[in-house]
Order: sequence, then structure tokens, then C-alpha cells
Amino acid sequence: MPKRWTRRPPGSTWGDWGDDDELGRINLLTSEKVLQGIREVEAGITFCLSLPLDFPGGTALNQRRHPPKLAPTEDMAGAPGVFYNVRMSEMPDFGDPKYVDVWADDVVTLSLQYSTQWDSLAHVGAEYDADGDGVDEPVYYNGYRAGVDLVGPTDDATGDGAGHRCFAKHLGLEHMAFHGVQGRGVLVDLAHQLGDEWRGVDLSTLREIMAADNVVVEPGDMLLLHTGYATRVLEWARNPDPRKLFTTSSYLDAKDDALLEWIADSQISALVADNYAVEGLLGKDKDPSRHSFLPIHHLCLFKLGVPLGEMWYLHELATWLRAHDRNRFLLTAPPLRLPGTVGSPLTPIATV
Repeated sequence: MPKRWTRRPPGSTWGDWGDDDELGRINLLTSEKVLQGIREVEAGITFCLSLPLDFPGGTALNQRRHPPKLAPTEDMAGAPGVFYNVRMSEMPDFGDPKYVDVWADDVVTLSLQYSTQWDSLAHVGAEYDADGDGVDEPVYYNGYRAGVDLVGPTDDATGDGAGHRCFAKHLGLEHMAFHGVQGRGVLVDLAHQLGDEWRGVDLSTLREIMAADNVVVEPGDMLLLHTGYATRVLEWARNPDPRKLFTTSSYLDAKDDALLEWIADSQISALVADNYAVEGLLGKDKDPSRHSFLPIHHLCLFKLGVPLGEMWYLHELATWLRAHDRNRFLLTAPPLRLPGTVGSPLTPIATV
């Protein structure tokens, strides 16, 4: 099979783990990295790092992402219902009835990126001349192609039924789930220093905060940023102020080239925040030149292969770590093993 690309974006990790790699820097979560995380466990206390998946509430944050809809499945007679009351005498070959079973099943319709989530490497691509023919084409991490490896819905019949069952034939989060997402997490407590101020955090500010709290990030670590945003989301109780959703708490300043360079050089395996997009959603740039709308997404997902975690809930973990003069812990955070997913909800667990 011919190679998908002959040119890789400058500063990217394409091909570093093989021509067919679909994990990117998750490859840095080695057995030694898992052991490093385990060695951080001293108290045996766990923290749930997920919001309830029906938060923030409504669609003001993203009109395409809707709250989950939970419903019971149909009962044994085919009617909607929560409880199945089944007398054993009504079932064949079960003998003399002694009791009645009461069962429940349910089903959910869920926007996979509505609440606490992972962004996969299939979430953001770019137009780039990967084959060196002088023409830009839409590609994703490691040269996987739009329309070939990542496709939209079609009416074409496939081997598993009519239409394409999966969007991401490659780079879906099932690969990350199978590999396992466990290792050492490192938390930077931006909220402690900056409060709820809506501001960008450049590299200089980030380094000042890390130095003040003795935070050291090493290759393979998963970096978590506590801004306090998810704490406010909980306080809004599924009825957020549409303006405050976009003007609360800090975010990484993606216009700071030094910060982008630091993210690349740090060799972190994942970048996580408790805010909406890790970086700021500031609208269109007045600069008419061609550029990425979300530079950190472009850098991490398209070039480096670093998955992004968004809307994680970090309040209790950050509070405990500060009280115990710590910032490292064991992080376990696999996405759903659902083939073809571009994003996935999850329930991350920090163990300290």
C-alpha cells in the first residue's frame, strides 16, 4: 500500500510511531509511565473528574450538542415501560414459579461531546499538501484522508448494512480505549492564582504559576489545567447564563507562539482542562491571512497527536492536592470503546 504522505507538517510527530499509527502521543503512556502514576498513590483516595453528563444544560454552549435523553426500553410485550414483571410460569421450561422478576433496561441518546469528553485525533484536520503535489488536501493526523479514512454519512451499502456505520474508519477513540489511558497526571491550579477572571494564559504566566506551586511536567505526563470553569457550570444548575458561558475563567492563550512551542517540546501525552475548549473561543481573527481558528486544537490533534480533554471536573481534586502540597496523581481516563467515535464522554478517576 502506498504511503499516505510524503511531507509531514513541520514540527509534527507524523510517522514517529509508524506509518499506520493512530494513537499519537498516547504511545508515551508506557508501562513505566503507568508505574510512575501508581507511585504517586499514597492515601488511596479517589476523585471523580466528570461532570454529570447532563451538564451544562441546554444548547447555549454549542447548538449542535444536545443534553442526553434517557428513556426506558420497551417491556416484554413491546410497550414502553421501566419495569418488566415476568412470572416464571410464563417462560418456557423454567419449572414451578417461586417468584416474580422485576427488571429495568434503558436507552440514551447522547451527544458524545456535550459534557466531560475526550477530543480524538479525528476531531480536527487541516488542508495540507501531504503528498507534495503542490495541492492542499484535507487530511488528519498521520496523513489519514478526509473522504477515505474519515467519512460522512452515505447511502452506499457496506458489509455491515446500508450506509456507513462509522464516521472515523481511522483515528477513532476505540484505539485509545484499547491501549488504555492510565499514567501520571499533573495538575496546574490556574484558578487558585487567577480566580474566575476571563483571561488568556500565556507561557510566561503559566510558568510563573507552575513555579509558585512547584509543578514539574515530564515527557509522557498528562497535563490537567484547573480554571474553575466546571465548578461554575455545576453552580448554574443546568441553566447557565449564555454570556457567562463564554466569559468565565481562564484559558490557554493560543496566540502566544512561545506557549505553542512549549506544548510541543513538553512531550505531554494529553492536554486536559475543565473549561470548554482548553483554549479561548475569541471569534474570527481580523488578520485575513490563512490560519487555524483554534491553534491549540490544530497543534495537538492535527500535528502532535495529543488528545484534548474538555469540561473535566477538577474542583475537589485541586482542593485536596493544594491542602497536601501535591500536584501529581494516578490518572485513569479511557474513552468509550465505541468504534468510529470522534469524541467520547468518560468518567476519569484520579487516585492520590
